[in-house]
Amino acid sequence: MDILLLSFTAFGGPQVHLMMMIERLVKKRRYITEEELLELQALCQVLPGPTSTQTVTAIGLKIGGQPLAYLSLLIWSLPAMILMTLAAIGVHMLEQKQISLSFTRFVGPMAVAFLMHGGYAIARKVIHNIQGWSFLIISTILAYLFPSPYMTPLLIVSGGVAASYINFSKHEKMERGPLRITWRPLIFWISVLLVAAGIGTVTKSLPVRLFENFYRNGSLVFGGGQVLIPILYNEFVEFKHYLTDQEFLSGMALTQVVPGPVFSVATYVGSLSMQDYGITGQIIGGFVATAGIFLPGTFFIFFAYPIWDQLKKYRGIRASLDGIHATSCGLTIAAAVSMFEPMAISWQPVLTVVGTLLLLFFTRIPSYVLILAGLLLGLAFA
Repeated sequence: MDILLLSFTAFGGPQVHLMMMIERLVKKRRYITEEELLELQALCQVLPGPTSTQTVTAIGLKIGGQPLAYLSLLIWSLPAMILMTLAAIGVHMLEQKQISLSFTRFVGPMAVAFLMHGGYAIARKVIHNIQGWSFLIISTILAYLFPSPYMTPLLIVSGGVAASYINFSKHEKMERGPLRITWRPLIFWISVLLVAAGIGTVTKSLPVRLFENFYRNGSLVFGGGQVLIPILYNEFVEFKHYLTDQEFLSGMALTQVVPGPVFSVATYVGSLSMQDYGITGQIIGGFVATAGIFLPGTFFIFFAYPIWDQLKKYRGIRASLDGIHATSCGLTIAAAVSMFEPMAISWQPVLTVVGTLLLLFFTRIPSYVLILAGLLLGLAFA
């Protein structure tokens, strides 16, 4: 019931989600101590996948084992999945009836502003030296020049390897005990990936291929929803053309209105990717996208949580994190630039982006309030 309540009231991303978890799960219910929760949050931040969702899953794992972990994951993600699937169906129905999406004219630029602000906020938090800013600039340029879904994992892995090589000697050597690893979660993770890729290649089934696409992306995303958004944009808008710019930006903005995980944008993208198959197809698309994006992070939690105390003592692991985080920020900035570029020729979206950024930097107005105001403003000028 506590996780269900959070799933309906948690707006604003991992940082806000964390404060709400502390208030309800730590102070009120005492399921876990604040120190334990912050440690779980730290672990989830260095793993691929959705940080808040993995934290909720890890709490379930700690309290009641894998059954409670899966139940917590389902309850946490289900409301956002349903709402974003309905949103995708609604957008498609409007387009079918030739009803213009012009009422979202302010929402798209606002979504770009949210992405810019999110990238900046993450960069300030995780980048502390010239090396990190250099990684960010290089990854931004490469991601912008080569907007391929294959560039994303290449840049993330390269950034981690390069940072580990450069920074290895700077990290203190820590005494390590024997590392006892349970490989089953990783075996499940790679098995699902290989089976989905194989079946998708042989059958050409769109739902299976969508599951594989989102599963792959969910396996490689460091840094939360702000990093996932550019990855999905590159693959499903620029590369595969399953969605238009306007459709994607509308969904990206709606994630600020919907409570729960920011990764729910994947549900929306998956649903609209199957809009040619009717409402049933869109429901299937939303379901497989949700399963694909959340499962890898769950497997990683099951693998890493039991060995986290030993794993963080390895210098190579600690040394790679700076490069991974900086590269992820570069991907976010590149996506924001790509999305803003076609808007720059008109004064209205430019002013909307600038105005939204000013509100984000200098006020504490919740993001969902800003998006609702943008929708109302769009309806007024429709």
